[in-house]
Amino acid sequence: MSELTVLYQEVRTCQKCILSEGRTNAVPGEGPEDAEIMFIGEGPGFHEDRQGRPFVGAAGKYLEELLAKIDLTREEVYITNVVKCRPPGNRDPEAEEIEACRPYLDRQIELIRPRLIVTLGRFSMQRYFPGASISRIHGQPKRVGNVIYYPMFHPAAALHQPRWRSLVEEDILKIPELIAKLDEIEEAEPDIPQAEQLSLF
Repeated sequence: MSELTVLYQEVRTCQKCILSEGRTNAVPGEGPEDAEIMFIGEGPGFHEDRQGRPFVGAAGKYLEELLAKIDLTREEVYITNVVKCRPPGNRDPEAEEIEACRPYLDRQIELIRPRLIVTLGRFSMQRYFPGASISRIHGQPKRVGNVIYYPMFHPAAALHQPRWRSLVEEDILKIPELIAKLDEIEEAEPDIPQAEQLSLF
C-alpha cells in the first residue's frame, strides 16, 4: 500500500475539525502519484461530498474542458482541495478548518512532488501568495526552488461570473509554456532555492 493510500485512509476517518460532523464522504484528492501538475481548489461541494471525489460537479466538468484545451485529461493531473470535507451549505472554509487540513495537503505535495502547483481560487492562493488579490495576480507565476506556483480563478467563479471565463481560459493556455520554461531553468541551474517571479508573458 502506497504512502498516499495510507494518507487517504487517514483523511477519510479524520475528525480534526467540525467539518467532519456533516460530511457524507471526505474527499482526499485523486490523480497519479507522480503527477507533474497539481491543482488545489477550495473545498468539496455537494457532488464531491456524495462521491468522495474532487471536482465532479459543474466546476469539475469545466476544469476538464480547460484541461482539454492544453491536451490534458484529469487522469494526468492531481486534483485536491485545501479542505477535504464539505463546508455546510458550500460556505467558505474557515481559517481553523484550513489549518486542520494543512498537514494532509503538505503531505500530498511532499509525496507527489509536482513541478507546477495551480491554485484555484483565493483560499488555495493565500497559501502561496498571502495577502494578494486574485484579480490582480491571477496568471502570474512564482517560482520557489524547482516548483512553480500559478494562481488562477476557481472554475466555479467563471461559471458564476462569465466575465472571468476569458481570463481563466487565457491563464490555462499558459501552462504548457510554464512547464517548458521550468525544463529550461532546471537544465541551466538545477537547484536554485530562491523565490522569483517568472516573467514569461
